[in-house]
Amino acid sequence: MSDALRDLLDGRWATLRREAVELLAKLEPTPADLDREQYRAWVLEQLHVLAAGGHSLVAFPAEHGGRDDVGGSVVAFEVLGFGDLSLMVKAGVQWGLFGGAVQALGTRAHHDELLPAIMGLELPGCFAMTESGHGSDVQRLRTTATYDPATQEFVVHTPDRSARKDYIGNAARDGRLAVVFAQLVTGGGAHGVHALLVPIRDASGAPMPGVSIEDCGRKAGLNGVDNGRLAFDHVRVPRAALLDRYGAVSPEGVYTSPVEGDGRRFFTMLGTLVRGRISVAGGAGSATKRALTIAVRYGLARRQFTRPDSGEEVVVLDYLAHQRRLLPALATTYALHFAQEELVSALHDVADDRGQRELESRAAGLKAVATWHATATIQTCREACGGAGYLAENLLADLKADTDVFTTFEGDNTVLLQLVAKGLLTSYRDHVGDLDPWGLARFAADQFVGVVIERTAARAIVDRLVKGGSDALLDRGWQLRQFEDRERHVVEGLARRLRRATADDAFDVFNAAQDHLLHAARVHVDRVVLEAFVAAVDRCRDEATAALLGRVCDLYALSTIEADRAWFLEHGRLTPARAKAVTQAVNGLCGALRPHARRLVDAFGVPESRLTAPILG
Repeated sequence: MSDALRDLLDGRWATLRREAVELLAKLEPTPADLDREQYRAWVLEQLHVLAAGGHSLVAFPAEHGGRDDVGGSVVAFEVLGFGDLSLMVKAGVQWGLFGGAVQALGTRAHHDELLPAIMGLELPGCFAMTESGHGSDVQRLRTTATYDPATQEFVVHTPDRSARKDYIGNAARDGRLAVVFAQLVTGGGAHGVHALLVPIRDASGAPMPGVSIEDCGRKAGLNGVDNGRLAFDHVRVPRAALLDRYGAVSPEGVYTSPVEGDGRRFFTMLGTLVRGRISVAGGAGSATKRALTIAVRYGLARRQFTRPDSGEEVVVLDYLAHQRRLLPALATTYALHFAQEELVSALHDVADDRGQRELESRAAGLKAVATWHATATIQTCREACGGAGYLAENLLADLKADTDVFTTFEGDNTVLLQLVAKGLLTSYRDHVGDLDPWGLARFAADQFVGVVIERTAARAIVDRLVKGGSDALLDRGWQLRQFEDRERHVVEGLARRLRRATADDAFDVFNAAQDHLLHAARVHVDRVVLEAFVAAVDRCRDEATAALLGRVCDLYALSTIEADRAWFLEHGRLTPARAKAVTQAVNGLCGALRPHARRLVDAFGVPESRLTAPILG
């Protein structure tokens, strides 16, 4: 059963995943007690080991020496989440954000010139989007890139401190070239945010003229990543520095673009960078799996208090309270794993605009839910290991510190869920350029009748289970109906609230409905995740493994309903007696899964070399 479970979890990219684990084993364990500069130097050294081992080649085009495997690159990144998270993030900055931006936003000339050096780490770089004054509202960045036709150059400028680029990975120490996002101005007209290549250091490592570099200093975690701040004082770069796939400027200063409208062009451009958001969700999942592996294995070894009938000390994981801490979180981690696998496949296979828009919405929702889950679960694992969990040597403290910011970078989670909720109003996707609250409210009022709950890959399975289901709590059809009915009700209620808006009070109506907006997004993601889990159980051909996974899926579904039982009670979906029965069922599933807890965490495949916590013996 263990092999069947591991094979199912390894999924479509099983061979690549296992190759990535082998490469991870070649890396040094993180040395203890390094100061910040030593840690940064060690991370860069290990990054070169990754480059030499081929990690950097996976996503890039074969014509430049890569492997043309976008989905595989996310899987390889996920595996790095079993190890040092500063190294994982720095790899993501170099090859996912910086290299990915050059690949996605640049054209053939940029690729030919830069991609081989980026892959080989001869050209370390930065992704300079976020500003001190604008983090989530990227469309209103204030850095400017003004074209000068007399010299055929762009003048990149930071107008004030709020426009400096902030928290930029690779900026404080190692980066030499930055992809800088700025408002493009030419011929007296503004054309929205575009990306340009700006050298920030010379060959000796000194800042380039006009470039100011500051170190962000010590952070709560990820101190092996050299985050810094960048500011530009009328820095000139050649016209060819513009990454011009979606917008070009002629030598005379004439702007052209294959995409009409600044708003549509902006979101088209950002959509090509969605891989970073998906990667963060996967990295968070790997860190969560590592924490759960430590906590569950410790819970199976640790004993506390004696049984009055035998006088023997009780294994901690035999206590229902301890099972309640860890096993629903374990079930949710399985559910999110299968949802992530579907998301990575969608990224790899996306072929049209509709698929791209659905991908972006799902990536936003899953990133938010997966990183919040990581934060909560790693904290629970730390507490479940008592005082030992607080010791750095047992790994959980660093996992907690390093993953904390995952809820913020690649999109603040609360903002991302609002994007998901807006996407649930289906035709809104055709109004990309009109993001203001009045536009959303007006659209909801006029066209909400077209809203359809997003169909997932598991739809045929779901329809079969729902139609043939009973009202038993452990009936998969009943569980699926609860999730879908809740989503439909919440989204329809949101639309009714937004219908009340007028031109005069649109912002106030929208603002007053934000709690509802966030709930709509969350219940949508819950439903998508459950359907991914159901599909995984369905494709499992080993009967014993499928039966075990079915119980884990039950625990995910019922613990999710239990967590939101106030809604189910308030809206008449559960009676008080039925709500109590849900809690009893969750308790029963925890007890039933207790004998399988070790098998379930072992199937994650966290290398033993990354489970060196002394509490594991």
